[in-house]
Amino acid sequence: MGATYAVITAQQAKQKLVSGNKKYINSSAPSGDVSREIRAKTLQCGQHPYAVVITCSDSRVIPEAIFSAGIGELFVIRNAGNVIDNTVLGSVQYAAEHLGCRLILVLGHTNCGAVGAAMQGQQHGYVRFITEEIAKVIGQEADYNAAVKKNVVHSVEVIKNALSQNVDSGLCVAGGIYRLEDGMVEFLDI
Repeated sequence: MGATYAVITAQQAKQKLVSGNKKYINSSAPSGDVSREIRAKTLQCGQHPYAVVITCSDSRVIPEAIFSAGIGELFVIRNAGNVIDNTVLGSVQYAAEHLGCRLILVLGHTNCGAVGAAMQGQQHGYVRFITEEIAKVIGQEADYNAAVKKNVVHSVEVIKNALSQNVDSGLCVAGGIYRLEDGMVEFLDI
């Protein structure tokens, strides 16, 4: 049915993210391939992303741009506060088992409204499902940046525990913080 794609290792995928982020920081325009040709190729051959990125729905956080990626390169899962639930875990498992992704990146960001709302105890309507989940993780943390990091670290641990069989077979789960201030992604040592 088309071209064959080699599955790359988690370390190779992380290196692509790091170099793509450097390219993004120094660029004035997105550089991922969104051409007619790549659209046709992915339609015919399917998707073969090299990494999964779970991130916040914040409109200022655009994973494909942040990592200079084009169509078919990243499997992106978004929700406010990058909270991990069963549907997110199902999507991650699908990407790992059916698409061959070896790297899962949970990407939090500075100035996250969901984390801020959880810190302030704002829990109303359906938003409470997000803020209550984050509040459980961050506890009484008063430092905003520390709360964002705790939220990411917790999400990484949830994925590792839920998909331990996949992790044992070479899947890598990593965490990072995207800085809205300068576009840099800080990968966490977890």
